Amino acid sequence: MRINSTYLVLIAATILVAGCKNNETGNAITGQEIKSHIAVLANDSLMGRKPFTQGETKAINYISSQFRKLGLEPGNNGSYFQDVPMVEIMGTPSPIMDITNGKTTIALHSSTDFVASTRQELDTVQLKSSPLVFAGYGVVAPEYHWNDYAGLDVKGKTVIVLVNDPGFKSGDRGLFKGDTMTYYGRWTYKYEEAARQGAAGVIIIHQTEPASYGWSVVNNSFTGAKLYLQQKDKHLSRCKVEGWMTEDAARKLFSAAGITGDLRTIARQRNFKAMPLNLNASLTIRNKLKYSTSRNVIALLKGNKTPDEYVLYTAHWDHLGIGKPDAKGDSIYNGAIDNASGVAAVLSEAGAFAQAKEKPARSIIFLAVTAEEQGLLGSEYYATHPIYPLNKTVADLNMDALGSYGETNDYAVTGKGQNELEGYIEGFAKQEGKKITGDKNPGAGGYYRSDHFNFAKVGVPALDINNGAESTAHGEAWGKQKQKEYGDLHYHQPSDNYSDTMDAGGMAQVANMLFKVGYKLANETTFPGWKKGSEFKAVRDKSMGNDAK
Repeated sequence: MRINSTYLVLIAATILVAGCKNNETGNAITGQEIKSHIAVLANDSLMGRKPFTQGETKAINYISSQFRKLGLEPGNNGSYFQDVPMVEIMGTPSPIMDITNGKTTIALHSSTDFVASTRQELDTVQLKSSPLVFAGYGVVAPEYHWNDYAGLDVKGKTVIVLVNDPGFKSGDRGLFKGDTMTYYGRWTYKYEEAARQGAAGVIIIHQTEPASYGWSVVNNSFTGAKLYLQQKDKHLSRCKVEGWMTEDAARKLFSAAGITGDLRTIARQRNFKAMPLNLNASLTIRNKLKYSTSRNVIALLKGNKTPDEYVLYTAHWDHLGIGKPDAKGDSIYNGAIDNASGVAAVLSEAGAFAQAKEKPARSIIFLAVTAEEQGLLGSEYYATHPIYPLNKTVADLNMDALGSYGETNDYAVTGKGQNELEGYIEGFAKQEGKKITGDKNPGAGGYYRSDHFNFAKVGVPALDINNGAESTAHGEAWGKQKQKEYGDLHYHQPSDNYSDTMDAGGMAQVANMLFKVGYKLANETTFPGWKKGSEFKAVRDKSMGNDAK
């Protein structure tokens, strides 16, 4: 049954105010409070919250109205919104990608065998008999003494590369970071590096284990209209074609090229050299371009002692909009967990700060960003166009896809080992009689997959935590099964819906934890730093100058 969205807004506001009145210490955010926001943000009337749609307008107006009701100041020179100029590219690839060597022709079918898009702001882009080259993992990493492009001229060519990095499942902990993904393993890096090398096209071979998600996720996330930040060069410095192909499709190509054996084993050898496949690819993508502006939503609680220093809370408000229907005919990708849950937590934390008896010394920024699902665009825009100085931003506390399976005895720290913020979590967890763990799947590269990453890239210590797996009520095995069910059945699917039976106790647990961390940070005079060995430490030290901690 479809619930009236106006009614939901009224109910959410009532629950929010009631919750805040009982939340004078800021340590009593409830699951019901969080659910009230999710019910609104994941309602069908918001059409999956895709930027440039009526769903965006409804979502950002709801979020800003909640900030306003709490008495928070507009965060951007009198406005609750930060404009994020973007271009929407609706690219339609040819139904068939022709692969030929003059004797043999292999027809790869769109969606079934490959997905392809372009960032180039042109009516049409084409690969015309572009030579295919297997470039291993597509990595250039001097610190690991690794260069898959060594001695290779890829101008006019299309590189085929593996997802993840050479360390994954290698059995060698000294190879990159072993099973823990580095940024070199992310698909975003593969595209960036191929462009730097001058390739005409780049296609990533999808494999479920190293990608950490199935082909359906690729098919849903990398097809249809895509959004990008506007650039002066119209993205002409990027490859003409950026895409993925299935492992089965890759096997056909490599078999035709006479290459046998496990590709990962071949590519992770330190003496690996790029391999021409002696095959050429032809593909056309026809584009429809739309220029528009999406918005980040930002509010400020001004500090009472050092208001020019800031603690930042972030979550992304967007999801995938309306797309391919599932078996039940549902085509609205509501994103209740991903990431109405994170925005609901930020709104609840904002209420906790607004109602706290003692206001924080430092200022608190609450930032709901756009277009995370399009490549972390809203957070990238803020990080490169900051409203408040980055070297005065103490930390970013991010929430994304909080678990709906109740309270746990542990907190999962994404990218554990990066910065000193983890110590704050550990200290408060110990007081609660709980523990902290690292990524449940470090090979998935979780630290590079949500908005905190863009703040890390510019040096701001960034923390993303989630519920652990050890369910307080049902144990660890049950908790792991619930995590697996979400990843397998609901992540980036229309079934990621709000339900009255959703157990948001764990969401409240995370929200309360990050409130305590933020409140402590806001009343300190020191700045947390990055741990030795973190790839983000140098940029922070440089931005802080002599004040680097």
